[in-house]
Amino acid sequence: MTHATSFSAEQLKSLHQPVPGGVAVLDITGTGQGQTPAPTARYLNKPVLVARTDTGRWFAIVGIPLSAPIEKQELEVSRGGKKSIEIFLIRDKKYREQRITLKTNKHVDLSPEDLARYEREKKLQDDAYQQFSAQSPSNILLDRPVKGPLSSPFGLKRFFNDQPRAPHSGLDFAVPTGTPVQSPAAGRVILVGDYFFNGKTVFVDHGQGMISMFCHLSTIDVKSGQQLARGQILGKVGATGRVTGAHLHWNVSLNDARVDPAIFIGMFTS
Repeated sequence: MTHATSFSAEQLKSLHQPVPGGVAVLDITGTGQGQTPAPTARYLNKPVLVARTDTGRWFAIVGIPLSAPIEKQELEVSRGGKKSIEIFLIRDKKYREQRITLKTNKHVDLSPEDLARYEREKKLQDDAYQQFSAQSPSNILLDRPVKGPLSSPFGLKRFFNDQPRAPHSGLDFAVPTGTPVQSPAAGRVILVGDYFFNGKTVFVDHGQGMISMFCHLSTIDVKSGQQLARGQILGKVGATGRVTGAHLHWNVSLNDARVDPAIFIGMFTS
């Protein structure tokens, strides 16, 4: 595994918000640091981002699914061929409800054709979220992809035309069509498409299972496989897919768990 970037312990610990949809930051250095290969970690049988500090300590940055129960969790750690279990606790967090009225039920009650399309597109996007590359992220505290106010926070329990749907899995920024969208860290474009719910969409792999997804774009200015620098423009805000108006929806995923992007931009509220 490649660990070209180191971070301060303060940066890593600032991400520690162990709630459903949050992040747990665990020191997994162990004994004999510097004498064994970099440790690796797995949570819910999926590889976890491991980051090195500028003082040589190792931390696991664990994404916690919104569905996680409020109880003890186990992180499997491997150091120099030896495995151990680290225990961490999840604390409760209450998320608000949001009720959205759509002009038609096209995006609520799906036809057989639309449902089949959604299932095909979901498989592509699920596969993107599960990618895990070796490179460490360029920056662990992310940049905001656009400048503008938040319109919908992470974790909202959503109802479309009074029908319950999955909780909101990202942040929405209220910015107009045509606003440039910047990559919040360096990365590689791993998927682009125009999808039934998400509209024009870009997935960026920032390294070690940290994946950003940007959707409802009006234009996509990158292609799959392209390397992006931190701050590089990847597209423009739009109103494609299931939306009531122009905005940017931004997801952040760690170890295939959608987590609150506000944690990475200093806007998390407990």
